[in-house]
Amino acid sequence: MAAPLTEAAIERVRELIIAGELRPGQRLPAEAALAEELGVSRSGLREAVRALATAGVLEVRRGDGTYVTSLTPDLLFTGIADAVDLMRDEDLVEVMECRRLVEPQATALAAARAGEAELAVVAHHLEAMREARDEESLVAHDEQFHAAIAAASGNTALAAILRGISGATVRARVWRALTVADSRQRTIDEHSSIYAAVRDGDRERAHAAALLHVANVEAWMRTTLRR
Repeated sequence: MAAPLTEAAIERVRELIIAGELRPGQRLPAEAALAEELGVSRSGLREAVRALATAGVLEVRRGDGTYVTSLTPDLLFTGIADAVDLMRDEDLVEVMECRRLVEPQATALAAARAGEAELAVVAHHLEAMREARDEESLVAHDEQFHAAIAAASGNTALAAILRGISGATVRARVWRALTVADSRQRTIDEHSSIYAAVRDGDRERAHAAALLHVANVEAWMRTTLRR
């Protein structure tokens, strides 16, 4: 836990950003001046800056200064993935429930909005999943397949949230068990159905295909935990 003065400095910087006194891309005042303004020591300010940089709020450019980031969802939601990576398997079931609620909607949006370039990326990762000879490659392309679908939704916040709740660490746990259970091909077939629906621009079918896929993974996790 950060020291009280450091926490106060973090909150003050947040307030300045919310009030518009610090804007995206703006350089913060020099360290000494900012520490005096916030009423903290320079070491306390450095701790606050490190914390805010980790959260995607600030960017430290060596030799140039500290800047407010673009404050886009892909930066500000990065902490979700870090939290999910630390969760126990039994808690991941709740994360899968979240994914079941969100991912089908994102897939439906992708069916309505994806262009040829976006579809080509999805198709590339689907083919790479089919050809994968090791778990590491399978997990990587599975993650990129779903990330490409989410990106094609055109909603950066939605895409960032989905990356956070279904990142590589979670997928590695799932695929390891699916391979043992000999469910690999069935799961890849589910990905094929998702791609086909998005390619065809069929929102309802895309929603259904994504829902089936996530629900099957969630059901598998529940069964495995009971065992």
